[in-house]
Amino acid sequence: MPPIPPADSAGAAPVRAVDPLFLAFPLRALADAALTRARELGVTHADFRLERVRSAAWRLRDARPAGTSDSVQLGFAVRVLLDGAWGFAAGVDLTTDAAARVAEQAVAVARLSGGISRAAGSTERVELADEPVYRDATWVSSYEVNPFDVPDAEKTALLADWSSRLLSAEGVSHVQASLLTVQENKFYADTAGTVTTQQRIRLHPSLEATSVDERTGAFDSMRTLAPPVGRGFEYLSGVRGSSPDGQSLRGAGWDWDAELAELPVLLAEKMKAPSVQAGRYDLVIDPSNLWLTIHESIGHATELDRALGYEAAYAGTSFATFDKLGSLSYGSGLMHVTGDRTAEHGLSTIGYDDEGVATQSWDLVKDGILTGYQLDRGMARLKGFDRSNGCAFADSPAHVPVQRMANVSLQPAAGGPDTEGLFAGVENGLYIVGDRSWSIDMQRYNFQFTGQRAYAIKNGQLAGQVKDFAYQATTTDFWGSMAAVGGPQTYVLGGAFNCGKAQPGQVAAVSHGCPSALFRNVNVLNTQQEAGH
Repeated sequence: MPPIPPADSAGAAPVRAVDPLFLAFPLRALADAALTRARELGVTHADFRLERVRSAAWRLRDARPAGTSDSVQLGFAVRVLLDGAWGFAAGVDLTTDAAARVAEQAVAVARLSGGISRAAGSTERVELADEPVYRDATWVSSYEVNPFDVPDAEKTALLADWSSRLLSAEGVSHVQASLLTVQENKFYADTAGTVTTQQRIRLHPSLEATSVDERTGAFDSMRTLAPPVGRGFEYLSGVRGSSPDGQSLRGAGWDWDAELAELPVLLAEKMKAPSVQAGRYDLVIDPSNLWLTIHESIGHATELDRALGYEAAYAGTSFATFDKLGSLSYGSGLMHVTGDRTAEHGLSTIGYDDEGVATQSWDLVKDGILTGYQLDRGMARLKGFDRSNGCAFADSPAHVPVQRMANVSLQPAAGGPDTEGLFAGVENGLYIVGDRSWSIDMQRYNFQFTGQRAYAIKNGQLAGQVKDFAYQATTTDFWGSMAAVGGPQTYVLGGAFNCGKAQPGQVAAVSHGCPSALFRNVNVLNTQQEAGH
C-alpha cells in the first residue's frame, strides 16, 4: 500500500489503514483501461473513480429491535471532458473490458451533450482550474475503532441499555433509538496522473424520549444532543486506543451517561413549561441549535453554483450573488466563517475531493464581509479563481460529482466568554438548545428556526423553560445582530448525515462547528398562536 502522508498534507492524521478488502480490487488495472481508452478517443480530461460504500443502521423502539439494515454500493464511474462538454457513465462489472466500454459511453455522452449545447446556441465551454498532481496518495480519516469491527449484538445491546435507562425514568412513555454507520472507500485516478486511495468512517447515534400525559393527551419529545461525527465506535463506548508511538488517543468526547440521566428531567420540565410570549428577545444560541442555522443560511448560500444560478434543487439559489463578493455585509464584524474540508472528525472531511483536489480550509465570511465561496474546478475556472477549494463530491459510484458543502463553521472568539458569560449581558432573552424544525426561502434569506428546548433569561440568569417558540429573521439581519461570540471552550462540531442536492438527488454528510453566540433584538414567534391563525 502507498505510504500515508503526514497530517499537514491533507487533513487529519490517519490512525487506521485502508481496508484490505478494498485494496484487493483491481483498482489500477481498471483505471488504466478506462483512462487509456478515453485518451484514444480524444478527451482533454478523464477521471476514474471506484467506490465501495457500506452503510448499516440499527433501530430500536422501547428497547426492542425495530429494524436493521446493512448494504454495500460497489461500482465505478468514468467522467470525461471533450470539446468543452462533460460526459459521464458508470458500471458495476469490475473487468478491464467493462471499464473501457464505460469510458466509450462517457465519451458518447459528452459528444451528445456538446452537440445539443451548440445547437442551442451556447458558446460556454467547461474548463478546469489547475491542480497539482498527487501520485499514490493515501488518506484515512481519524478514528480509533471501526464500527464494522464491532459485533452487531454489542451495538444492539448498547442501544437497548440506553433505551432502558430512559424508559425507567418517571414520565418517559416511549424511546426511539438508532445508530447509523458508514464506511466509505474511494479510489481516484485521472489523466493528469493523480492517484488517490481513501477511507473514512462516520456514525450517527440518536435517542429520543417521548412523554405522554394520559390525563390530557398532551405529549412532547426530546432528543439527545450528541452530534453525528466522523469518528469510530469509541464515540459510543468510550474505548481508548494507543497511537503507534504508544501515546494514548482521545476518548469518546461525549458524556453519554450524563446526557441520558438529564434528558428525562429536562423533558418533564418541558411538559410543564409555559408557552413563550411572542415578541423581540435577545437570544443566546447554543451550538446544538446554531449549527443548523449556519447550514441553511450560510452553507447553502455560499455554494457558488447556487449563487450563479446553475443549481436550484432542494435548496434554491442564493441571495449572496457573485457581484456581492467582497462587499456584502453578511453580518456583524464579529462574524468569521470558514469552509473547511480538513477539520478532524468533520463529516465533510476528506483528503482529496472527487476531482483530485487536495482539501483545504478558507474564509467564506471575514469581519462580517462575504469573502469566498465553495468551489469545484469548473466553477473556479469559470469565475477566475486560481484553484478549486476541494468541494466536488459524489455520494455513490453511480453519480457524477457535484459541488458539495464543506464543513462550514463559525469561528469562536479567542479569549471569548463561556455560555454563562453570554447570559450575563441579557436582561430579557431566551437560551435556545438543540435543533428541531426549520424553514427558509429559496434564496436562503427569510427563515425561522425552532429548537429542542428554550430557557427564559431574566437579568442574566436562566429562569426555566418555555415552549412553542421559533426565532424569525432575514439572514443578514440575524447575523448582523450578533453581539458576542463565545470562546473556544463553547465550540462544538454539529452536523447531519442527510444534506440533499442535485437531480438525480444526492445525499452528503456535513459538519458545522460553532461556539455559543449572543444575538440582540430577534423576533420570536409563538408557534401555537401562529398555527391558530
